[in-house]
Formats: sequence, structure tokens, C-alpha cells
Amino acid sequence: MLRSQTCGELRISDVNKEVTLCGWVARVRDKGGMIWVDLRDRYGMTQLMLEEGKSSSELLETSRTLGREFVIKATGVVIERLAKNPKMATGDVEVKISALTILNESKTPPFLIEDETDGGDETRMKYRYLDLRRDIVRKNLELRHKVSKETRTYLDTNNFLEVETPVLIKSTPEGARDFVVPSRMNPGQFYALPQSPQTFKQLLMVAGFDRYYQIVKCFRDEDLRADRQPEFTQIDCEMSFVEQEDILNMFEGLVRHLFKTVKEFDLPEVPRMLFSDAMKFYGSDKPDIRFGMKFVELTDIVQSQGFAIFDEANLVVGINAEGCAEYTRKEIDALTEFVKRPQVGAKGMIWIRYAADGTLKSSVDKFYSADDLKKIAERFNAKPGDLMLVLSGNGNKVRGQLNDLRLEIGNRLGLRPKDQFAALWVIDFPLLEFGEEDQRWFAMHHPFTSPKDIDAFMKLPFDQLGSVNANAYDLVINGVEVGGGSIRIYDRTVQNKMFEVLGFTEEEAKAQFGFLLEAFEYGAPPHAGLAFGFDRLCSIFGGVDSIRDFIAFPKNNSGRDVMIDSPSVIDEKQLKELSIDVKVAVKA
Repeated sequence: MLRSQTCGELRISDVNKEVTLCGWVARVRDKGGMIWVDLRDRYGMTQLMLEEGKSSSELLETSRTLGREFVIKATGVVIERLAKNPKMATGDVEVKISALTILNESKTPPFLIEDETDGGDETRMKYRYLDLRRDIVRKNLELRHKVSKETRTYLDTNNFLEVETPVLIKSTPEGARDFVVPSRMNPGQFYALPQSPQTFKQLLMVAGFDRYYQIVKCFRDEDLRADRQPEFTQIDCEMSFVEQEDILNMFEGLVRHLFKTVKEFDLPEVPRMLFSDAMKFYGSDKPDIRFGMKFVELTDIVQSQGFAIFDEANLVVGINAEGCAEYTRKEIDALTEFVKRPQVGAKGMIWIRYAADGTLKSSVDKFYSADDLKKIAERFNAKPGDLMLVLSGNGNKVRGQLNDLRLEIGNRLGLRPKDQFAALWVIDFPLLEFGEEDQRWFAMHHPFTSPKDIDAFMKLPFDQLGSVNANAYDLVINGVEVGGGSIRIYDRTVQNKMFEVLGFTEEEAKAQFGFLLEAFEYGAPPHAGLAFGFDRLCSIFGGVDSIRDFIAFPKNNSGRDVMIDSPSVIDEKQLKELSIDVKVAVKA
């Protein structure tokens, strides 16, 4: 070993010990008579010192050639610092250097390698290997490591077996777009990268493996945002001979274990909420329940009063912002502009102020009397000091708009702190959703999710299948869906019916999933599972919105790795070997 200690472990008990440290020069401070060097490695930072007249001239000369990010080896004696630094773990000591070797020089880095850096996103991503030297980024990856380690500990304790599944698989038409890989040995044919190991983990249940898991890379060719990457990681799990309650208990246990071991936080028992209630009271299938502000429907008491905006709507619904009656007109106008943004899409917002003296004032006083406003306030269970905000329009659309407004109010009132956590199971999703553009049913989760009422699913007319619920569940933390799964179909007849409902011909179903259908004829057990978004889970633990901060080498919002300049073109020889038309590829 070139070093005897790391840069993060020396303490006052090490005084008078001779040590050798290796690392990167964070900064050099030359005060003429004294020179200090802050040396950094993955474990921390230690201050080195040299003194004019006591250190050799050769040593002093070498130290004055050091630049930021030079890699050095330093040997010396640990001494107690005169001016201690309580912000550093090693702040009680420093090393008086007796030998110094430059292991490698460095160009001046393009940004400051400090927590508060001057580098923009693109620059830091281009030089990601430098960005990873920053403490704040390294700690994110250490957190990721700990989540991974504790996940394996919990699942191993509960008799799960980690099994790797293939990365080169078959493309399927359902779900997001696949990334495809041309096969050289099978001209004109393609592999797909897995969006999930779904069918393989079901086959492992058929094989009798009983409890499977995998921390696995998955790939989706979809538009990107802060919580999406083209390649991402899942905690993928499956169990046999279980019902929904068994799954919820097992993986609620995993999440509580992770909160305890990673965050030292005792997550309370996780409540359950029906999908229908989540949509009715929060306008979202992933509600943030750290705060209240449930939706209140007003349609029956506000229509037929001559106010066309309400009269022409099929839903009038609002929220009560408790204690916000003192909002200024400017603040209310800002909220109105918020809901009118294209991303939200509302045409406007009605407000009703319940003043501290008990009077009610609204933006629609022309149409509603004091008694009318009192009835509305009673429906909200409002009290003096509250501010009621109301939207109207098409049912599902206006609920989504009000959800955006609710979250915005929650942010403004400080009701969504990063260091508070509230988890929720959302259950009983619809099995299917009808696509108006394609005029057909789509699986709300995936084609292998079991109906909650199988008899109804098998017998109901085609146009009534929207009433059937899925035996599915999502885990939501702080308004973010971090995982989901379902009881699986394990009977070939039911699976054939599902493919038929989704518009597959018998030939298409056999071509795409014949291997699974055939496996169901060889004693498939009842089984179920779920997958957690590993990157999202880490970002929640880290109190950050973007999952990129917890991925060592992420892509940007265009799906590019700007560090290695990927994706990139490949040469004509490779294209020919893959039986890809060179002219078409070059033109593209």
C-alpha cells in the first residue's frame, strides 16, 4: 500500500504517529513562512503543513509547484493543530510533512471541486469523473450503496434468492418503446433491452424458485425528465403462493427496514387507499399525504346561480388553504397565473376569503350571496382565517389541475419538507383503460396483471370491462410512486383472454408470449410481485428531486452521455456486418 492511512481517519489520538497519505490537492495556502496543503481522498480531508526554516528547501520548492487536483504522496508526523477546525473530522490535527512525492500532475479543472461549485450541469456531466470527487456527489453514491446493501440484507433474511435474468431479450409491443439491438448472426432480426424482467421472474416462479429478487438494470426509450433516465435500476421481486396482503406486508417491511437503517427514521405503518379515493380526494394516483387539503366537491350547491363557468362544468371542486385568508391580492393573482400555465391548463380560479372577523368575500360576489358563500364555506368545513380555492371543468382534467394547485400551495406553505416522510399503498386500480385514439383497451399496469374479480373479467361484455379492478398496488412516498406490482395471471385461459381484450390475435399472442403461455401448462403456482424504482428511492432518501444525482454516470435530458459522446455513429463495416442499410443509416 502506498498509504498508511486515509485522509479522513486521523484524530488527536494519532499525534506523534508517522503516517503516509495519498490523495488529491484540494487547495494550497502559501503564507510565506508557512505552507498548508489540503489533501483530499474519498474518505475526507487532512491538512498538511510545511514551515520555512524547518522544512527542507527542496520540500518547500516542491510544495510550491503543487496545483489543484495534483495527485501526491506525503509522509510526515501527526501534530496537534493550533487553530482547530470543528467542521472537519480531522480538524484537530495536521501532518508536518517530511517527504513529498508528486504522483501525477493535473490540468486546472474546469470547475471548482467543492460542494458549492461554479460548474454548470453540462460541464459537470462532461467531466463527471471530476464531479464525482466532490463530497456531495460521493455521499449520494455512498447512500446508494447503503440502500443496495440493506436491501440485500433484508431480502436474504427473508429467504429471497438473487437470480440474474437476460439483458438481450425479445421486443414486445406493450408499454414504453424498447431499445433494440441488431443481431449479426441473425440478419434482419433484433434483440430488445429489457424494460423489466417481468416474464423471466414469472418463469422463475413456474420453476419453483419461490422467492426471487434482483437489483437490475432496465431500459426504456422514452422522453426524459428529472425522475427518468433511459437506463435505470429496479429492485425487482416475485413470490409464489401469496395473496396481496402477503406482498404488502413483506415489502412494507423492506421499506421500513431501509428507512430505519439508512435514514434512522421509524416509518409508521403504511396506510392503504383505494385508487378511486386517491383520484376523488387528491386528483392523483400518487398523492402526497404529508398534508391535508383534500378536495371538496361543490357542483350541487354552486350551479344554477347564473355563473356560466360553474353552470357549464361537469365538476366544480376546490381545496381549503387553512390560515391563508391574509393572502394579498398579488399572491392570489400569482396562484391564478400558476393554474393558467400551459403545464396546468386551467382557464382561471375562483377564491373565497373567510376573514378573521367572520365575513366572507369572493371573486364571484356578483353571483353568490352571503348565504350562498356560507353554504360553500360549510361544505369546506372552513373557519375564519381560511382561503378557499375553486376550479371547474371536465372531471378528470380539473382534478389533475387542482392536484397541481394543491401541491403548489403545499410548497408555498412549507408543508412538503424533504426530511419528513409519509408512505401510502394505493390499491384497486382499474385493470384497463380505453384509448380513444386507438379505440381499444390498454392494460393500466401490464398484460400479466390479474383481475381482482376473474369471473367478471371472463364474463362481462367487452364494453363493460372498464369496471373491473386490477389486483395491483403502488407504493407512494411523499407524492412519488416508488414501486408497484400486482398479483399475476397464472392460468393460460385467463392470460389468453387478456391478450384478446388487448387486441392481440391468437397468432400474435403466441409469437410474442407463447413461451409463457406454454409454461402455464406445466404447473404454474399462484404468484405475485413488485418492483421498486431504486434510483427514485435513493433520491427520496437523499432529499433530491433528480435521480441523476444518485447515478454515477447519468445521461442528460436528451438521453446523451456528454462525457463519452454517446450515442454516436458507427462505421460502415459494422453496419454491413449487422445487415443494416448503410445509406439509410448514414442519412438518418
